[in-house]
Amino acid sequence: MSEHHIHMAGSVVERHIIRGGQGGDREVYEYALLRVVPRVERGERINAGVIVYCRARGYVGARTHLDETRLLALDPDADVAGVRAALGAVERICAGGDEAGQAAGDDAGRRFRWLIAPRSTIVRPGPVHTGLTADPVAETERLLDLLVR
Repeated sequence: MSEHHIHMAGSVVERHIIRGGQGGDREVYEYALLRVVPRVERGERINAGVIVYCRARGYVGARTHLDETRLLALDPDADVAGVRAALGAVERICAGGDEAGQAAGDDAGRRFRWLIAPRSTIVRPGPVHTGLTADPVAETERLLDLLVR
């Protein structure tokens, strides 16, 4: 089933609605961008990673990419090593196991919810969005390429 919507500018946009059982092998996933905000008072930020959670597959994963040139353009005194360490910590928490520290025993959903909680740090999550995917691992890489690199 699809619906047509007319926007104020007059263009017609088609939106597909998928009902339960019609998605094939695709599952709902949630994602949030990881943003680096080197100087809070300026409000400038760059995207540096993505976290993806798919409850149906028990998957939570993160991929990061720090563009040092862009970061240093926003703040020449930025702590690049510290930002890299924070991004690496997010990837380790998503992976679980001993490298996840205190989050090692938490399930994927709990780790995702903890990572997307608002915080006042240089590396912070953006708003959560949803989508459908048959392969959450590949979706994580696709979103990194689309929204970060």
